Amino acid sequence: MSKDIYVIAEQRDGKLAKVGKELIGEATKLAADLGEKVVGVVVGNGIKEEAKKLFQYGADEVVVVDDPILEHYMTEPYVKAITTIIHECDPNVVLFGATSIGRDLAPRVAGRVHTGLTADCTGLSVIEDEQSGKLLAMTRPAFGGNIMATILCKNFRPQMATVRPGVMAALKKDESKTGEVKEIKVPFTAEDQNVEILEEVKADKKVVDITEAKVLVSGGRGIGGPEGFDMLKECAKELGGEIASSRACVDAGWIDSSRQVGQTGKTVRPNLYLACGISGAIQHVAGMESSDLVISINKNDTAAIFDVSDLGIVGDVKVIIPKLTEALKKYNAEKENN
Repeated sequence: MSKDIYVIAEQRDGKLAKVGKELIGEATKLAADLGEKVVGVVVGNGIKEEAKKLFQYGADEVVVVDDPILEHYMTEPYVKAITTIIHECDPNVVLFGATSIGRDLAPRVAGRVHTGLTADCTGLSVIEDEQSGKLLAMTRPAFGGNIMATILCKNFRPQMATVRPGVMAALKKDESKTGEVKEIKVPFTAEDQNVEILEEVKADKKVVDITEAKVLVSGGRGIGGPEGFDMLKECAKELGGEIASSRACVDAGWIDSSRQVGQTGKTVRPNLYLACGISGAIQHVAGMESSDLVISINKNDTAAIFDVSDLGIVGDVKVIIPKLTEALKKYNAEKENN
């Protein structure tokens, strides 16, 4: 009988990626509802010690496939490793991060083990079904983000999903937790290495990861143009945060896509999200609704963004933000002098 939640925890250059820790945290909640365990899975070369860290983030067990062929990510060997684990362990649920690797890996694994896959999920929960018992309810945007669809996999196991990075919250690290890593041997052959890596070239471009920011000052079409982000940068600097954007500004070429929040951008959950001139379309809201505190500024008092805001300010963002920035500068200066 299929049991337990298996989380495929990515590693890059021998270090665990943040999304795996987030998924372990979410899996602990789901496991409590299902009465099952959380198993972290790490695939790579020389990663046993790094894999042990998953215990500190909530994993009950950790499984690794450790082999020189897995030194660099290649689709076929990684698919074979994960497929072998699924056949051997018969998990109830398998979760992947919706990253470049996860999006490449998950559908191929699903095809090999003959099960369904719900991609790019923004929500997971457990529901009771009269015929199938407890099922994983996988929620994701559909029809261009105009609806949120909840999908069930009643007839096949494992239930599989890829989940957006930044949507779930990792548990607080508990360094006292430890355990023994179980290694599964996979019989790789020369045929499995069907790609030859000649060279790895790492990009020098430093892109700010807005998913890590505690404070985000985000601009929409209402800021008027690319110069509006100069105004937001000043405010973000005083708040100790970063700037972000809605899709409209990215499409207009006002700001780089790495700053985009929303269904087609990044999902963020800062302590403070300051939405400036953003209408509040569902596509954008899906990427920031988990923020601790949302403050919105918009001239339209019926803007949808106010529906998800803790505080709404009706007014011109070009007037309010400069005044807020000056007030913050004064406050910060007084704070330094005291």
